[in-house]
Amino acid sequence: MADGLLKRMGIDIETYDPLIGAGIAGRIRPNTALAWTESPGSVTREVQDVPAIVAAAHARGVPVALDNTYMAGVYFDAFAHGVGISMQALTKYVGGHSDLLLGSVSVNSKAMFERVGSAFADLGMGASPDDCSLALRGLQTLGQRLERLQASTLAVARWLHLQDCIATVLHPALPSCPGHELWKRDFTGATSVFSVVFQESVTAEQVNAFIDALRMFRIGMSWGGTSSLVMPYPDLARPNRHYRGRLVRLNVGLEAPEDLIADLRQAMARAAIQEPAAVA
Repeated sequence: MADGLLKRMGIDIETYDPLIGAGIAGRIRPNTALAWTESPGSVTREVQDVPAIVAAAHARGVPVALDNTYMAGVYFDAFAHGVGISMQALTKYVGGHSDLLLGSVSVNSKAMFERVGSAFADLGMGASPDDCSLALRGLQTLGQRLERLQASTLAVARWLHLQDCIATVLHPALPSCPGHELWKRDFTGATSVFSVVFQESVTAEQVNAFIDALRMFRIGMSWGGTSSLVMPYPDLARPNRHYRGRLVRLNVGLEAPEDLIADLRQAMARAAIQEPAAVA
């Protein structure tokens, strides 16, 4: 969207290191209209210092928007941290059953509502009553599902952290994950999505074989539903980092975590990433 639609509309987009924090002040120009954030990042899990970004942006009169989907609007209070616009893909945790396409944009002031609301009306956007009813249904079980997803995901992530074939587990609730201190300061919980980076000795072909060998984790881009999902990112690069096909994102669903761990174990063995005896 940044390089396509917005560029064609004459809107300049400048990307920044998500770990920039207060340093974003040096990137704000006279025509900067918005600072967009997402924390944690949906693939590589960078935890942004949102309060520092908000302070720097507000000092220059720039509003801050946040994609708060990962925290379902529950485990991170966007407005309490100074964010003016909070977006969620309600398709994920609020829907909760992978049968809904819906999103929300919430604002923290009447002035912002008038700006966003007029754009909403001009674009003719709307949601059907059926879609809204599914979101309302999902809200009734959201708290219970988030608690289960958090516990199961931590169990799986901690198991993966102990495996010799894994170089890094990118889950901000783990002390070993970059950004953990910010997560502990600003967040009240974690949800179901995290990533792993395999050791450099593991090839991209082995990663693909591992994914194909999984039986309970289905290949899928989305997350936040009842089923566990897996997604490879073979071409993903970040500043000063290239994962060379060794990064895999997992979404843990409502299945028993011990069954998911058993599935990961057998897939590692079948892909010859790790010997069965080493993970027994």
